[in-house]
Amino acid sequence: MHLARPSIEASNESIAAPDRSQAVETRGRLPGVAPSLWAAVVLLAGLSLTGLIARNEWQDLNADADASLELRANSSVRQLVDPLNDAAASLRALQTVFLANDRMDQDSFTRYVESLRAPVALPGHVATAFARRQADPNNRGAVSYPYALAAPLEGNESLIGFDIASQAANLVALEHSRDADTVAVSQPFLLHQRDAAGNRAMGLVLRLPIFSRGQAPLTVEERRTRELGSLAISAQLDPLLADSLRGPVLDSFRVRIRDLDPLSGGPWFFDSGSDVTVVTDHPGYTRVLEFGGRRWELQLQPRPAPLDLARLATLIIAGITISALLSLLLWSLTTTRRRALLLGQRMSARFGESEARLRILNDLLPALVLLSDYSSGRIVYANQAARLRLGDVTGRTLAELLVDPALQKRARTPARLGEQWNSEEAALVGVNGVAFWVSASMAQVEVDGATHHLIVANDVSEQRELTAQLSYQATHDALTELCNRREFERRVEQTLVARKALHDPAGCALLYIDLDQFKLINDISGHMAGDQLLAQLALKMRQQIRPGDVLARLGGDEFGLLAFHADHEGASVLAERLRRCIESLMFTWQEHTYAISASIGVVLIDHAEPTLKDLLAKADTACYQAKENGRNRVHVYREDDETTRRHGEMEWATRLRTAMDEDRLLLDYQEIQPLRADADCGPCVELLLRLRDEQGGLVMPGAFLPAAERYGMMPAIDRWVIRSALSHLAQLHPSGSRLATCAINLSGASIEDDGLADFVLACIDEFNVPTHKLCFEITETVAVRNLVKVVQVIERLRQVGCRIALDDFGAGMSSFGYLKNLPVDMIKIDGSFVRDLGTDPMSQTIIRAIAQIGHQRGVKVVAEWVSSQDMVAPLSALGVDFGQGFALHRPERVLFQRRADPSVHAVA
Repeated sequence: MHLARPSIEASNESIAAPDRSQAVETRGRLPGVAPSLWAAVVLLAGLSLTGLIARNEWQDLNADADASLELRANSSVRQLVDPLNDAAASLRALQTVFLANDRMDQDSFTRYVESLRAPVALPGHVATAFARRQADPNNRGAVSYPYALAAPLEGNESLIGFDIASQAANLVALEHSRDADTVAVSQPFLLHQRDAAGNRAMGLVLRLPIFSRGQAPLTVEERRTRELGSLAISAQLDPLLADSLRGPVLDSFRVRIRDLDPLSGGPWFFDSGSDVTVVTDHPGYTRVLEFGGRRWELQLQPRPAPLDLARLATLIIAGITISALLSLLLWSLTTTRRRALLLGQRMSARFGESEARLRILNDLLPALVLLSDYSSGRIVYANQAARLRLGDVTGRTLAELLVDPALQKRARTPARLGEQWNSEEAALVGVNGVAFWVSASMAQVEVDGATHHLIVANDVSEQRELTAQLSYQATHDALTELCNRREFERRVEQTLVARKALHDPAGCALLYIDLDQFKLINDISGHMAGDQLLAQLALKMRQQIRPGDVLARLGGDEFGLLAFHADHEGASVLAERLRRCIESLMFTWQEHTYAISASIGVVLIDHAEPTLKDLLAKADTACYQAKENGRNRVHVYREDDETTRRHGEMEWATRLRTAMDEDRLLLDYQEIQPLRADADCGPCVELLLRLRDEQGGLVMPGAFLPAAERYGMMPAIDRWVIRSALSHLAQLHPSGSRLATCAINLSGASIEDDGLADFVLACIDEFNVPTHKLCFEITETVAVRNLVKVVQVIERLRQVGCRIALDDFGAGMSSFGYLKNLPVDMIKIDGSFVRDLGTDPMSQTIIRAIAQIGHQRGVKVVAEWVSSQDMVAPLSALGVDFGQGFALHRPERVLFQRRADPSVHAVA
């Protein structure tokens, strides 16, 4: 921009005449004193001033050196804490992994540790390990922590099985981390592992507890009760400290470290070098590091370091030079006015050069720079960047460049233009009328004695476009470009709030669209085909909806539609139009053609004030009812019996998931007793599932298992029962380890799970369970429904020694013939036959036949529902070996859950 500069007028007087020269020379001298004497005085004064400045500079150098040492001493604590913080963050990440999968094996543990990388970056890192808490069943209250997992495993094999309790320092850190649920650091101690030379190195361990699943424990007692084990990262002490302090700290100090814990404090456990030369007359620095429950004292003694005297030398040389120049200048001023005029002319020329350089620099700035007159608002200067983006704007007003009318109005009032104009975004009219966004700042400046507005603006169009793009990506599905679930739920909630605020709101409808048999396309043609189908469907459905309606992809093959101004008839018509649109699409992929259909649930939002959760639940219920009615149809939600039952099952499914997360599932055992007095066998029990509700009441399985079966939750429940039983086998029954048999029921969904047998075998290996004590019960209907699959699972379990019981035998009225090929160890007669034993001769005949066939096959026979002692003798006479029912034993809570909750006793 144009900047005013002062002008220096050169004298036009001639200095050629000898008498004029003599006169100027005479006026330039000081009266009575020789010019050389004045020059000498100035030189001495300059040298004295230079000496004073040099002395101050010397003092500043020493002060800067002390300040630099202070900063480096302060950084020593941070350099030690940073790798410890990284290791602590890695432990937190591993803790999160264990919360999702507390049955970690060695390979998975190694992969997770390697993916974190942070422990490996810890200087002196030895191992990342997990120790599982184990209670000694023979010594109540005794606890051990043997290491179960280690990474890297190579070189740390001796760590597996090693008990932390044998290392006092390690155990103290473990207990501190568990009680506080935070990272704890042990005091230095000799590590269990040995180095290449076979020596045990001094080291330390960072620890973090692992708790059972559920909400985070809040009290110390709850943390101790829910403790599963402890994670640890161990490191050798010398490499950790030396590597962390390497650089300016060790280059500047001799560092010694010791523990300030009154129980473990003592001599220095780290010394960077006793042979290091230090400054003896310096008091040194002391810092305290607090991390993971430990306090370390760092003593830092400075090492000799030369001062950087280059600046001091430069200052002395410059001072001498300036003093000499000033002396010469004074001599020159006192000898001739001509030299002064020449010097003034040279300074003026240099000032002109500086102004030219400033103008060039201003033109090269990437920011837009505008200078406008304060009173008229017209632009008087624009730099090169402004001319390229705005064109020739000289003479135009600022208001003409602004797009926003409010800013135009401000620009026409100079006093208002300066109000809060600092990094404000505005749209400017660019070349050829194309607008773009800038972030502008304005200031009032004085140029050539007049007030102007100086505006500096940066182009932010690209940043705004990127922000808009990120906002779109956050609210839309990338595959279909429809709204995503989060945005759809936000729109629905916004609509509900708006309807509540209106006195006479118009009706709306929520449509839940679920494709039929979409999984078949993914299984046959792959997920790429499924994605292509979803994209085509989204395009066709978008063409069918009305302006203003909101169509969204809720996830997978599920879509949602929020239709405004729709009553019952209008919503039904719209849903049917969408169903026909989807049905009309014939999808072709790599020589395969698929017919597509969808089930649509409709919920009307009329006069009630529902919540988002209620609407989505009702829409899902209506969609499910459409599928139940035969698929490819529309169902409008209504409060009928079937809908109520479906909604109740949905609520139970939600409550059951919450109960599993909060560990509210319970196990009872019921004894299976021999019917002959001379039978000699240990106690046999069957485990029965219960649920504790939110108020602490007991819920029987008939209330929640139908919902679990409908919503595919039975495999997870069965796995919970199997793992809980096998991990506490000696704590199920008062007989403890003398328990002869523990029977566990398996659902049909679990039998169809390909990983069930592998899971059972893994639990057997993990908890070292005697397989002959395990009996898995499968109902007759499940066995007949999928005989081939059942036989595969049975054979794998029986190969390792487990026994199999066929439950509810006879209930399905199936033939006895399939027993020839079904390898079972026990038959449990359905209770409907046992209940009518005294009144129905046919029941007696059936029981006798089952017993005879069972004994011919070499299996034991059990009668269920033995409700009276009068049934015992007849059942024994009919050949039944065992009985189970309330007359023989009423169910009781298993011991390990009874101990966790002493208020729980025997239950029915």
